[in-house]
Amino acid sequence: MPIRRSRTKGQRPRKHAKPRSDAMTQPFVPNRTGRDHRLDVIRGLALLDIFINHVPGNPLERYTSRNFGFSDAAEAFVLMSGIAVALAYSGGFFKRDHLKAIGRILRRARTLYLVHIAIMSLALVIVGTGLYVFGAETIAKNVNFTRFQTDTIKALIGVPLLGYQLGYFNILPLYVVLLFAAIGYLYVGVRSVWAMMAIAFGIWCFAHLTEINFPNWPGKWGWFFNPLGWQLVFAFGLAFGLSVKTGRAFVPFSRVLYALAWAFVIWSGYWVKMEMGAVPGLAALPDLFADTNKGALAFLRLVHVLALAYVIVHTRFIGWLLSTVVFRPVAMVGRNGLAVFASGSVLAIFLQVLFEAWPVGDAVKVAVIVTGLAAQFLIAFYFDRRKKAARAAPARASGGQAPARITARHPSEVATS
Repeated sequence: MPIRRSRTKGQRPRKHAKPRSDAMTQPFVPNRTGRDHRLDVIRGLALLDIFINHVPGNPLERYTSRNFGFSDAAEAFVLMSGIAVALAYSGGFFKRDHLKAIGRILRRARTLYLVHIAIMSLALVIVGTGLYVFGAETIAKNVNFTRFQTDTIKALIGVPLLGYQLGYFNILPLYVVLLFAAIGYLYVGVRSVWAMMAIAFGIWCFAHLTEINFPNWPGKWGWFFNPLGWQLVFAFGLAFGLSVKTGRAFVPFSRVLYALAWAFVIWSGYWVKMEMGAVPGLAALPDLFADTNKGALAFLRLVHVLALAYVIVHTRFIGWLLSTVVFRPVAMVGRNGLAVFASGSVLAIFLQVLFEAWPVGDAVKVAVIVTGLAAQFLIAFYFDRRKKAARAAPARASGGQAPARITARHPSEVATS
């Protein structure tokens, strides 16, 4: 809560307008337990959105975020990931305890890497079974399983190298790379956020102008999510998280900017919903800004997710709504992002094979997807209980006296998303 200045006896209070709650520094901050549940809600919504989109052809796809603007849940999730990384790991950089901070980041990257290898292996088994047992050829082609068929040995080598990625299994490799980038960005960012952003913007420009990408091996093309492009939205998340740590607004509230952000969000939603095609005048811009490719994080997609974030954090009603009891289950999903994302990815690829092997109507698809969403909540509930039990164990061991906590840590669970 904001600190109120006390006044001496007899001093008349100054007349001024009621201060606006600046959500860039005030509402969206960790609470005394070390996290802000509204950020967890946004992350949880992105995870559920991703799960629905990862089962193409189901009617619920029409209601996900990608139908209401230029960006989708992927941009939102990477932005949230940057915020969570800054909140969780920047403390060591501020204290100049770099080795400890880097060690924590590397351990997190290792966890994500191992989870990716595990779910990729399961996905290969599921798609392979669908192809050879049930004749699910379309899914095998759509997710790049044919490369595994034609060049199995190289593909098996490419999996641990992160070069060979099945479709819908390309977010965790991106996030592993972004965690490595976070080491350098946080080192610079704790000294100058704007220097960090200048570096990130320069790399983004370089990626678009040269079309350089990480190699997809075995294969002719690069990664679906080019880390050199997507690191920019991640850096924006880092900048926001660092601003929370320092108590300074990264982008202070401006009525003009707020109005422009709302206008852009509404216009882009209308444009996409009406399927109006290419944006007029975009072709006249330099290629750097005219590109609409999701893989390299197109300029319009970046602007849209930033405008949407600005609207969310500066609209009091949205902040209040996300903090209500209605969204607590969604916050639980966000708190357990890695477990939810990993299980959801495996379940989604299984459902793709299932729907191709046994075609069903829209009503059945909706019922199955809703059941899958319910499973996500159950998984989140299970891991939430495990975490609470782990936190309670030291207190039980000390006879009910919980050890004193010196600082609050932000134990974010981020998965890509």
